[in-house]
Amino acid sequence: MSDLSNSSWPAPAKINLFLRVTGRREDGYHNIQTLFQLLDWGDQIRIRPTRSPHITRLPASYDVPAAEDLVVRAAQLLQKNTGCRRGAEIGVDKKVPLGSGMGGGSSDAATVLLVLNRLWDCGIGVDDLAHLGRGLGADVPVFVRGHSAMAEGVGERLQPVSLGERYYVVLFPGFSISTAEIFSDPDLPRDSKPVSLAQAISGQGGNDCEIVVRKRFPALAGIMDSLRDWGRPVMTGTGSAIFMAMSDKKSAMSTANALKTLYNVRAVRGVDRSALLERLDSY
Repeated sequence: MSDLSNSSWPAPAKINLFLRVTGRREDGYHNIQTLFQLLDWGDQIRIRPTRSPHITRLPASYDVPAAEDLVVRAAQLLQKNTGCRRGAEIGVDKKVPLGSGMGGGSSDAATVLLVLNRLWDCGIGVDDLAHLGRGLGADVPVFVRGHSAMAEGVGERLQPVSLGERYYVVLFPGFSISTAEIFSDPDLPRDSKPVSLAQAISGQGGNDCEIVVRKRFPALAGIMDSLRDWGRPVMTGTGSAIFMAMSDKKSAMSTANALKTLYNVRAVRGVDRSALLERLDSY
């Protein structure tokens, strides 16, 4: 067994293969139905436990104050709920763009919860960690559980799904989209009928947020239209990232290479189980 201390840990990104808004709740939140697939690519989180109780985020390349950063809030939440008197230094190698709809911040928080739970010997089970994570964001539980899944409710009701190895080309338009802004738009469909798991896996379902995003961000609409010669462009979450499913790794790599002179793109692999859980299993 290797030393866990001062190690770098994966925080894998996700894509939403579809997203339907099935209703609005009395508390103002929305009920959704979506299918998450985890990716073999994402941020990297460096964590060093300390004897003092301070949580310190190391200098970051992204414009989020440390006090508001989900990695800091996740560590503090775990401290509060366990009475742990230890602390940590946390560094984030940010690769997933902010506001891209790929769950970067939520995955970062989940990685901190899972790794510090082990480093601090908190002994909290995955169900309780997922419940804690939900208080940080609706997408955090799927990253805590670490498996591709069908999600309903506000995203907290998760059914693990085996999708198998898949390949995608992901395009980053270079701007951020606020989830709250999209869900507050009056033009957002709010009464979509749920689809079956079989329909979702086969690529049906669509993304109810796309109509709002295309209206608010015509540049993204133009990019999506320009990609139709290369595949079927799909917006993940509330955007701004766009993905296209590819038949295999070779197709993903060749399409990404062809598009890289025009856009910021990368080829990624969809996986059923998080690389973070694979790492934790080896310790």
